[in-house]
Amino acid sequence: MPRTVAIVEDETPIRENYADALRRQGYRVQTFANREHAMGAFRSRLPDLVLLDIALQDEIDAGFEMCRELRTLSSKLPIIFLTARDSDYDSIAGLRVGADDYITKDVSIPHIIARISALFRRVEALGDPTDQRNERKCGELTIDPDRVIARWTESVVDLTLTEFWIVNALTKNPGHVKTREQLMSDANVVVDDTTVTSHIKRIRRKFKAIDVNFDSIETVYGMGYRWT
Repeated sequence: MPRTVAIVEDETPIRENYADALRRQGYRVQTFANREHAMGAFRSRLPDLVLLDIALQDEIDAGFEMCRELRTLSSKLPIIFLTARDSDYDSIAGLRVGADDYITKDVSIPHIIARISALFRRVEALGDPTDQRNERKCGELTIDPDRVIARWTESVVDLTLTEFWIVNALTKNPGHVKTREQLMSDANVVVDDTTVTSHIKRIRRKFKAIDVNFDSIETVYGMGYRWT
């Protein structure tokens, strides 16, 4: 069954250009020009991945609001912002509201397709019955890669797909430093150093919401991060 990619983009030529490229790759594509129509469809049935612009018609931050709402529907739905807004503020804001990736429209279509494929590879890996990864304990953390669930002191930590992979990578070898490049490789993330840093900040906030004394992710300046 082909995977379904939803494109939420208000400029028709851009939307159709991306849609045509994805159809040529074998994806089913849904297209939407505004938040209202997209969310109406998503509340009935979620696609397999969402490509989302930030400004939609007369709503300058519609994409951020949509991402927040989508995260209430699914913590694991792959969400990629695809936007002309290239400021650090916007990219960090996009990750804070729950996106897995943030891409600017000046990148090539093959690059966008590669980023989509990377997210789908992670989804497939988690559902691979031949991958015999079992639930494991790491101090107060229990992590279950098969079901994509992380618990801290028995409370579920509501991690996105990317955040889960980063925690999974960090906890495979507690105490060992993982560089940002290694985290990107282990988590199958195609992003820059700043984006990895933003993901780490989000992960820490989610653990601290459960346990204010959480300090298991240590920054090793000039090197990367480790789980202690």
